[in-house]
Amino acid sequence: MRSASLLLLMASAAGSAAAAPPPVHLLPLQVAANRHYLQTSDGKPFFWLADTGWLLLERLDRAQTERYFAKRSAQGFDVIQVMVLHSPDAADAAGTPALRKGSALVPLTTPGNDPARPGQYDYWDHLDWVIDCAARHGLYLALVPAWGSLADSGKLDPASAAAYGRFLGQRYRRHVNIVWINGGDTHADQHTATWTALGEALKAADPGHLVTFHPFGRTDSSWTFNAAPWLDFNMFQSGHRSYAQDDKPGARGEDNWRYVAEDWQRKPIKPTVDGEPSYENIPHGLHDVSQPRWQAADVRRYAWWSVFAGAMGHTYGDNDVMQMYVPGRDKPAYGADTPLYRAIDAPGATQMRYLKRLMLSRPYFDRVPDQGLIVDNGTRYDRVLATRGASYAMAYTYNGRPFGMKLGVISGKAVRAEWYDPRTGKTRPIGTFPNHGVKRFDPPGTTRDGNDWALLLDDASTHRTP
Repeated sequence: MRSASLLLLMASAAGSAAAAPPPVHLLPLQVAANRHYLQTSDGKPFFWLADTGWLLLERLDRAQTERYFAKRSAQGFDVIQVMVLHSPDAADAAGTPALRKGSALVPLTTPGNDPARPGQYDYWDHLDWVIDCAARHGLYLALVPAWGSLADSGKLDPASAAAYGRFLGQRYRRHVNIVWINGGDTHADQHTATWTALGEALKAADPGHLVTFHPFGRTDSSWTFNAAPWLDFNMFQSGHRSYAQDDKPGARGEDNWRYVAEDWQRKPIKPTVDGEPSYENIPHGLHDVSQPRWQAADVRRYAWWSVFAGAMGHTYGDNDVMQMYVPGRDKPAYGADTPLYRAIDAPGATQMRYLKRLMLSRPYFDRVPDQGLIVDNGTRYDRVLATRGASYAMAYTYNGRPFGMKLGVISGKAVRAEWYDPRTGKTRPIGTFPNHGVKRFDPPGTTRDGNDWALLLDDASTHRTP
């Protein structure tokens, strides 16, 4: 028997699906001329704000997919990261398998494309529809062809990866709103020949779409593939361990900004993004459900730290949403306990838009990280991240501690200062000051973790508003 929560989800989703939005005209994504950011093909900035909807294809039907896309689009997200194949047994919500039985990743395709006729509407037809549905909501899909476990099990090898990559590239190259994520929570230095074959096949069959690589936790695609011609931008996975839990050599702990700072120094220059930070409502370290859970303040910190360090955007995740969790239908992983239709409105998810809005409110392509603006920086939660353009500068503090800011670096005889609230997107004026020397700024409230604020400094002659 279906649970009441599942019936409520389906009924609510069916109602939202009836009001499908008009088509949105999306443009292809490109790496910008400065090689650090993305843009659309008409040259406008594209700020990557993604959600991890990993199990969407396996767990949501059409009505539920429509509702999920509508909500994330309304919240300001523009990319959804989705697994195409989680395992060799992958099937959609109707139970239609993706692969031929006993095959080495040979897609099971059938004639026709009619969901009302069983046997003539296959897994790949459903993916066709999902991609078009995302486009109607103004969303790009970042698709992971095969999760890393398929290579670990031997189901995916260089030969099958090349054939599978050609199938995907040829079938989906007509869609504008696609990004390919090679790999899938896996070590890039293991099965490297397989991932190289898949990346090369995707790029050869579908040269019009960007390709990246999703690595294992606390590693970066740049460590193995930065020079690979098929890799258009880097992706790292900073989550999900705390400072105390990260015991690897050279551990960065929660300092996800360090990956960005390192990637900014690499040649060739490529954009970078945190494709999997710690998720909202997931236990520290993932597996021990008795551990504390990451909260909205934590996911804000990961986002603001990485972007101010120079990332091209950020990927948000929620424990319950990434597995599309519905009690009574799904076996929970990592202590999932909140139904999808409630988790989708988690505070951190609703607050991501304020970072995107701020970044796009100032001249975009001349923005660079500049930690030299902070004269008394700290470590861990006392770290202040700073970024600037020619006529503006910004600094983010996670705990609201006072800090000194070097002036005279941006243009103008005077600067106008404001506090920007990452929780609400609202500003508080501070004042206008001569643009020279060092000025100390004291954020609103008391110093405590989660009392985060962004300082905005603008050349006063621009009369710019937040």
